[in-house]
Amino acid sequence: MSDVLVIIPTYNEIENIRNILETVMKYPDGFDVLVIDDNSPDGTAEEVEKVMKKYPGRIFLERRTGKLGLGTAYIHGFKWALARDYGYVIEMDADFSHNPDDLTRLYHNCKDKGADVTIGSRYISGVNVVNWPMGRVLMSYFASAYVRMVTRMKLRDATAGFVCYRRRVLEAIDLDKIEFKGYAFQIEMKFKSWLKKFRIEELPIIFINRQLGTSKMNSSIFGEAMFGVIKLKFDSIFRKQK
Repeated sequence: MSDVLVIIPTYNEIENIRNILETVMKYPDGFDVLVIDDNSPDGTAEEVEKVMKKYPGRIFLERRTGKLGLGTAYIHGFKWALARDYGYVIEMDADFSHNPDDLTRLYHNCKDKGADVTIGSRYISGVNVVNWPMGRVLMSYFASAYVRMVTRMKLRDATAGFVCYRRRVLEAIDLDKIEFKGYAFQIEMKFKSWLKKFRIEELPIIFINRQLGTSKMNSSIFGEAMFGVIKLKFDSIFRKQK
């Protein structure tokens, strides 16, 4: 078994899932992959099962009963990894917006260079986003600026979803108390890692908007993030006072 697990949540990713799995399987680091599928009606899970036969013991599938949210999918995956011997866990999208070539960089920045959390950052070296509408770029960029202002974390891309965690970080965070399911989930995980004084680093990546399939983003996700950040900050102050 590998010491690193890549978690890929899916909902209707039939156009991408075979290609992303085949790509991840080619790297010499020998990444294992856990796909968490939220009962995709397009046959995503069945496609995963076909690829699994080609790579026994390296690709795993967890089927859930419905569309339960990105955050709960990752929490499910984190617990699955902690029940096994993985030392590192990486979050990644299924749609190639996260370049699989960057998996090795994130992994080795934790394993060899001492980071506890490594973020594939769109904004650490300018704005490295390709084929997004300008409105969405600005919303995402200023969302991270807003997070920095409220939380005081010195992260350029607090909403990033391409992240490598050391096992000890996931063990230190009470995963059952993670509150948010959407966009704010990514902020909450980084904020709780930061509060526990884990070493968080950002590496520049180029984020490319999906070519196939349909985006799962919507305005309610941004609303959760905006108000969720304030709640996270106030909760942390309250706990400190107690």
